[in-house]
Amino acid sequence: SGKKSLFIEGIFMQGNLVNGNGREYPTKILAKEVNRYIKEFVNKNRAYGELGHPSGPNINTDRISHRIVSLEQKGDNCVGKAKVASEGLGKIVRGTIEDGGQLAVSSRGMASLKREGKKNVVQDDFYLATAGDIVIDRSALNAFVNGVLEGKEWVMEGCLLVEKNVDDYKREINRAAASVSRKTEEEMVKIFNSFLKSL
Repeated sequence: SGKKSLFIEGIFMQGNLVNGNGREYPTKILAKEVNRYIKEFVNKNRAYGELGHPSGPNINTDRISHRIVSLEQKGDNCVGKAKVASEGLGKIVRGTIEDGGQLAVSSRGMASLKREGKKNVVQDDFYLATAGDIVIDRSALNAFVNGVLEGKEWVMEGCLLVEKNVDDYKREINRAAASVSRKTEEEMVKIFNSFLKSL
């Protein structure tokens, strides 16, 4: 169809830092729950988020706006990537990003809290319902996300307008590089010339 997929990516959650709600997630507790969430939800293509931030822990299927496709703990930060839904509330997310709007993410979960001075520290019974709903304002201080359009580009090959992804060219070149024959060198030159013509 020529339609590109839209992804958002950035910091979804932060540990060892007091967030906008006055809570602190110890990184050790956060990382443990993130790993469970990856295994049970992300890896099984069922890690959904909503547009807006409902009060309950359940995912409302009529409000799904995106699916989290990757999540990784990097130090105190949990970095994620989500594919925006092509229908429903995903259209609002897409329109907002394409119009230059800045969106954020906010995780949703349940835990007991322990008061320590002016902050509430999340305890080890923390349960993550979703790694990120799409919101206007965020609780994690750096949880603003960037919109990334990914998909196949339209390029001219001869007289035909066809879909081609730069990654396809990379894979073809890498596959050819696995061999060291004269034929391989000719094949690599042919692929590279094809790539240059598409620019």
